Amino acid sequence: MSKLALVVEDQAEIRELIRVTLEMGGFEVSEAPDGQAAMSMTERTMFDLVLLDVMMPGPINGLGVCERIKKDRRHRRTKVVMLSARGQSADVEAGRVAGADRYLTKPFSPRELLSVVSGVM
Repeated sequence: MSKLALVVEDQAEIRELIRVTLEMGGFEVSEAPDGQAAMSMTERTMFDLVLLDVMMPGPINGLGVCERIKKDRRHRRTKVVMLSARGQSADVEAGRVAGADRYLTKPFSPRELLSVVSGVM
C-alpha cells in the first residue's frame, strides 16, 4: 500500500515537480495551492507526509498549517517537511517551533527531496 502525501505549494510548477518526485518514490500525492485548502484536505484525509511551503497567500501560511496539523491528535503520525526559500537559522527555528519534522531550503534537487523524505518516514 502506498503512502499518502500532500504537497502544499502556491506555485503550480514547483508543486508538479514535487508531486512527480514523490510519485517516483512510491507516494500517492494530493495537492493544495494554499494553507486553507490544505486544512480542508487534512480534515478529510489522513496523510502520512505533508510538504509545506512556508510563504503562501491567504489567511494561513505553512507555519500555521504545520502547527494545526501537529496539535491535532488524529495527525500524530503525520510527518511534516517545511519547504522555503528562506534558510536563515531563525526561519529554520520557526519551522521547528511549529512542529516540522524537517526544513528543506529551496532550491533543492529531486534526489535531495527524496533523501529528506526517506529520512523522516
